[in-house]
Amino acid sequence: MKNLLAALVATFALTFSTTTYAQSDAKVVTLEQTEGAFTQKSLTLEPGTYVFKVANNGVNHDLGFVLTPKGKSDEAHHIKEAYVTELIKEGTSSTSKVVTLKKGEYEYFCPLNPTPKYTLVVK
Repeated sequence: MKNLLAALVATFALTFSTTTYAQSDAKVVTLEQTEGAFTQKSLTLEPGTYVFKVANNGVNHDLGFVLTPKGKSDEAHHIKEAYVTELIKEGTSSTSKVVTLKKGEYEYFCPLNPTPKYTLVVK
């Protein structure tokens, strides 16, 4: 009986999180990090809601993801919803929460695998 109850709770939780995500109408932006760099050097997006999916391809340590308004890369200005939900181990990926972006310029980078700051423009 305990196993059945645990399975039902797990199924409900999975269904709820999938439904919530699907209802957000967020577009997925897929990014890849290699040793010391993102393969996507810049992005141009429309205003809207997004989820960032970041993959670790060949970096032999954990990665993260930071998005900030351009020129404001200190932690106080990080867009916290854009943080990946778990550290990204080699050969895996992780996603952010839903992020709403307005017109403007942003920068993205990895704080753990020191990368340059890359430009994201929302037009």
